[in-house]
Parts: sequence; C-alpha cells; structure tokens
Amino acid sequence: MHLDKFDLAILRALQDNARASLNEIGAAVGLSSTPCWNRIKRMESAGVIRGYTVDLDPAKLGYTDTVIVHVTLESHSEETLYEFGRALADIPEVLEAFLVSGDYDYYIRIAVRDTRDYERLLRQRLYRIPGIRHSKSCFVLRSLKETRLPLLEPPTAPAA
Repeated sequence: MHLDKFDLAILRALQDNARASLNEIGAAVGLSSTPCWNRIKRMESAGVIRGYTVDLDPAKLGYTDTVIVHVTLESHSEETLYEFGRALADIPEVLEAFLVSGDYDYYIRIAVRDTRDYERLLRQRLYRIPGIRHSKSCFVLRSLKETRLPLLEPPTAPAA
C-alpha cells in the first residue's frame, strides 16, 4: 500500500493519541473529517493499522521488573519452534518474544513483580516448556527509550 504525507501524518496523530476525534486528527493533518475517516478506514482494511490499544504502566500495576531472557532450543524443527511459540503465548507475563539469529534462538521480554515472582515464573512456566537447552536472564535496570514506529516522509518523485 502506498502511503502519502497525509496518511503518515494521520498515523503520527494516532500514535500520539489514538482516542483523538476525527476533527482533532483532521485539524492536525490539514484534512476535513470525511477524507480523514476514509484514509483511516483504508489503512485499517489494508492492515497498516492493526488495532488500537491502551498503553499501560506496568509499574503502577505491580510489575516493577522487566527481564530479558535469552533462550536456546534443543531443536530447530518447525514443530519445536511452533510449540515453543504456542507455549510462550500462554504465559501472560511474556510481553514480547523474538526468534533471532546469533548465539541464542529467542529473546523474550517478561514483566514480573520482583525476583521471587520471576523465580516462580521460571520454575512453574518457562522451565516446563519442552526443548529448552539453555537460557540466560538479564534484569532491565532502566528503560532508556520506549519505541514507536518511525514514520518517515514518503520518497519524493524524481523531477521530470
């Protein structure tokens, strides 16, 4: 799907505040409500906008620690990868899981209340997943940047 400067501006406005009204978004991007709405619907239909969510503060909900777990699996068969991913999906504390290249197979970001909570999660959930050969845990000391998708301007057409 081709995105123009208005589409990108709408996406920026939605990233800033997904609850903004069509009038607010339109004013921010220089469009009236109807074309703004049509563009949003088009981007939703194309899957550019996958959904709308709430950004929660984990610490205010009692999850004061974040742990990055590096995991190596015994096997790399499609079935093993699928079953491991399915098992991770059933663990609510798992925020993100990435199949990666390099020394480990997965990087997993986990929210926990404290070190005892993490020990519980390791013993009761993570270590019970079949096929884990090795894991290494790193507690996050401080978050330096919360990521948002960079929305760059569309390329300009070459002069004729």
